[in-house]
Amino acid sequence: MKKRKELTLSLSCFLLAFLCSMIWLRQREENLAEQISPKILRFHVLANSNTRQDQELKMKVKSFLLEELSKTSINSKEDFVNYIQEQKEDLASSAESYMRSLGYPYKAQIEVNPCYFPTKSYGDLVLPCGTYDAVEIQIGEGRGRNWWCVLYPRLCFVDVSHAVVPDSSRAVLQDLLTPEQYEALWDRKEVTFRPRFLLPELATGLIAPQTEY
Repeated sequence: MKKRKELTLSLSCFLLAFLCSMIWLRQREENLAEQISPKILRFHVLANSNTRQDQELKMKVKSFLLEELSKTSINSKEDFVNYIQEQKEDLASSAESYMRSLGYPYKAQIEVNPCYFPTKSYGDLVLPCGTYDAVEIQIGEGRGRNWWCVLYPRLCFVDVSHAVVPDSSRAVLQDLLTPEQYEALWDRKEVTFRPRFLLPELATGLIAPQTEY
């Protein structure tokens, strides 16, 4: 019985330490996001639903709108936001026409809103979780799984399959951020907890026949 109590206490202490560490890491990520978010504009597309057809449509609309935006020569977050605010009705109308051509009668809504994003890798760049301004596109009811990227700097147009952010995008980020902020996006040597290696060992001790009383 004594051994069982000791193992239970050890497990409880381990889980508490693990949770505290996760909270600390998340807070550190959100603090970094708060520092860099004024310079960054995200892109957020919400599908009508989670059906296969609606999810496929989401990706087609995403590509359609990014193609439209790639034609602009905008080179700042402020200009991107102003452009979206001025052109959102026309962009939404174009997206709706495109969806009708594919057989979908959905409405599209486009706004610039603050949104919370999880930690996300873009090639060898890692953006921390936190709240960012985002160009948000809602398709129909907007109740399906979403897709996101970075509109400015133009990481939406990066081929992430190559796992390397182009030098041009790196240069923009380097100009926008302080050296410390910039380096923090590439050098993310965080403590990695692997509780699955420890938990089976503790569990074995908890369920093994007890010989001491």
